[in-house]
Amino acid sequence: MTLLQDKADIDYSKVSLYWNNTRPSILGPYMMDGFGFPLGAGKFRFKAETGIVKHLIQNLDRNGAVLDLGSGIGYWTEYFAQYFRKVISIESSKPLYEAIKSLCAHYPNVKAVHGDVKTFKPENTYELVFLGGMLMYLNESDVITLLRKITSSLGPQGVILCRETTVRHGVVTRSGEYQAVYRSIQVYKDIFRKSGLDVIKIQKNVPYVLLQMGCELIKKWKTIVLEPVQLIPVLGHILYWVLRLGNPWIIRIAEKLDIVFPELENHFFMLQASNPLNN
Repeated sequence: MTLLQDKADIDYSKVSLYWNNTRPSILGPYMMDGFGFPLGAGKFRFKAETGIVKHLIQNLDRNGAVLDLGSGIGYWTEYFAQYFRKVISIESSKPLYEAIKSLCAHYPNVKAVHGDVKTFKPENTYELVFLGGMLMYLNESDVITLLRKITSSLGPQGVILCRETTVRHGVVTRSGEYQAVYRSIQVYKDIFRKSGLDVIKIQKNVPYVLLQMGCELIKKWKTIVLEPVQLIPVLGHILYWVLRLGNPWIIRIAEKLDIVFPELENHFFMLQASNPLNN
């Protein structure tokens, strides 16, 4: 990865190519595949994250509509469908879109759309707009354009909830086959301000951070141990349970000692329009 001081640009054609050639997985090829973690690791992380989201959205009107942008395999779409009157899912990757349709086929209140979040036009007033890792695949100017567009479609008490991978300082861009932009909390605050949004709450995504610790440790292991004796499936299973059973002390110790680990974190950002439209 290459550290940039102010702005990172990624190639949208490469982002599209990557996601249109990926296979649906709750582990996620970009996150945990290839690290030896058990299948239950992805399910554990998602269940733990739903606990965070449930608390953040507890005061929203369940008769309202939800817009899930960049829905991935549809687990969040399915989750929101259980609590809200209507959920609209937008996904540009054909394989992931098909996965959403299959997963949510028995939810009559879900509308899955195969389309680009940069060009879609909101057709409803939303109580909640969820971006579960979408902004990291957009350059800053497009992030601001998108946020301004969806802000205009929020209901009087509507909120935007972003779940984004973060770094501690500045902006880091990942180039190559898999491209993404990782921004610090402060950079996101500045972007939200430019987009006409107030930050209501920021919360660290602890289950993500735990498993990211494992990913980065195994990456380091792979650089110092010869492949025939790496034993990744065994190491991944052991490390997963050590991290899971050691939570929250492992993260607290790292914070107490001011250790910059893991390199990548993840945060939820709850946002509301600075001047909400009373539609």
